[in-house]
Amino acid sequence: MDSAQEDVLQKIAELGVQFIRLWFTDVSGSLKSVAIDPAELEDAFNEGIGFDGSAIEGFTRVYESDMLLRPDASTFQILPWRGEDAEVGRMFCDVYTPDLQPARSDPRRVLERQLERAANLGFTFNIHPEIEFYLLEPPTSLDEPLRPIDNASYFDHVPNGGDNSFRRRAVAMLEEMGISVEFSHHENGPGQNEIDLRAADALTGSDNIMTFRILIEEIAMQDDMVATFMPKPMAGEAGSGMHTHMSLFEGEHNAFYDGASDIYQLSATGQAFTAGLLAHAREYSA
Repeated sequence: MDSAQEDVLQKIAELGVQFIRLWFTDVSGSLKSVAIDPAELEDAFNEGIGFDGSAIEGFTRVYESDMLLRPDASTFQILPWRGEDAEVGRMFCDVYTPDLQPARSDPRRVLERQLERAANLGFTFNIHPEIEFYLLEPPTSLDEPLRPIDNASYFDHVPNGGDNSFRRRAVAMLEEMGISVEFSHHENGPGQNEIDLRAADALTGSDNIMTFRILIEEIAMQDDMVATFMPKPMAGEAGSGMHTHMSLFEGEHNAFYDGASDIYQLSATGQAFTAGLLAHAREYSA
């Protein structure tokens, strides 16, 4: 085992962690989870945890279903929303085939491959997401219309509003998990909120977004609300999106910037990057 894995085992023993949740995603971005006893973690680091890949959207076919989860020790965090319950930790996993080759269908590995390609070209790639979501009152039946928790709008301060304390708790828990928040506010729609995370490298940032989603949903349930990231939950009201600022750096230099360029001060690299976004829009929109 490497030093990061040994540090995690030591931290688990010191904190009295009783469960470890191993997280990964399918190709459509749905979070998957399996819980293991801390006593099994050393084997998970060394050998992986087996699962049926054919049961996961987009992973593999039935006759090649055996796959392995191997936890990334650098992603270990305690889940702060558990409150007085037993301490629960989580780690994101990379997915492997039985012969210990990285699974090409694992979305996290797809991103890692592209970041390795960028690194070989001398680039680091960062993302900075602005995440929007709605807070709703719990429906009592499937037939009733959705009811947002307030009728406020963009940047409104709602006195004693449930979303004020909600955002405060959410930001505190995100920071507790090492996820830095830039700011938070009420958005355009009734009950609509936005929390912006600080820029991070694309792999860490993507892990942070997955953690953000489950954290928001868990806190909403504790506060007797429903959080939804649906793009358009209510007709006639603002839709929710996730604006993602992207930056490419060569060392400390912003690779997109060229002050002498007459095309929006975009460097040749910035222009090529934008052309790539346009060329591949159909694929990543899928």
